[in-house]
Amino acid sequence: MAIKTRSISSDGKREMTLQEFKTWVKRLDADKDGKISRQELSDAVRVAGGRFAWLKCRRGVQAADSDGNGFIDEQEMNNLVDFAQKHLGVKIVHF
Repeated sequence: MAIKTRSISSDGKREMTLQEFKTWVKRLDADKDGKISRQELSDAVRVAGGRFAWLKCRRGVQAADSDGNGFIDEQEMNNLVDFAQKHLGVKIVHF
């Protein structure tokens, strides 16, 4: 599932609003349980052309998963936003 973006910034990052990012992440929820698993995130990063998707996603889930249950839920979404901006080539813009 490709990441739809407004544009690519001068530093090569995909620009999107916070709402666009959250909408994209929610579409990754293949089993519709309201949580994003490492596998769901890995599949999306791999389809988007990301290298080392399994490693990035393992680190992403670890970084975002504040309650340690192995999933990213709505309350942990901001943690995932921070990780994505640092490690997945995403830039959150505010309009």
